[in-house]
Amino acid sequence: MIQDTSGGRHVLQLEYALSASERAQGLMNRKTLPPDHGMIFDFGESREVMMWMKNTPLPLDMLFIDEKGVIRHIAANTTPFSEDIIPSSGSVRYVIELNGGRAAALGIQPGSRVVEGLVPPQ
Repeated sequence: MIQDTSGGRHVLQLEYALSASERAQGLMNRKTLPPDHGMIFDFGESREVMMWMKNTPLPLDMLFIDEKGVIRHIAANTTPFSEDIIPSSGSVRYVIELNGGRAAALGIQPGSRVVEGLVPPQ
């Protein structure tokens, strides 16, 4: 669940990419993604993160999130199939990928906070 800066809460259905191989695969080759679904990448520690869109046919929003769950940067509507590097613009631990434009539609912006769901349910 993400709380936007005006207090609104948004429930997302997230798949978890925890291992190196799951993070490498990400949402590659997915042709559809329901509106409030996405993937969360946990890098296990705070660091600079580099993403790309190789083999990804959907435009995505990438939410770069620090250790405390605060969204620090959003790369909106990334370009499908691009091999350009998309940097985190600072140290982050997590990245959430959503359909392109979804973050803006929900009012999610830098400063919004992930209040539930950074770790997979047990």
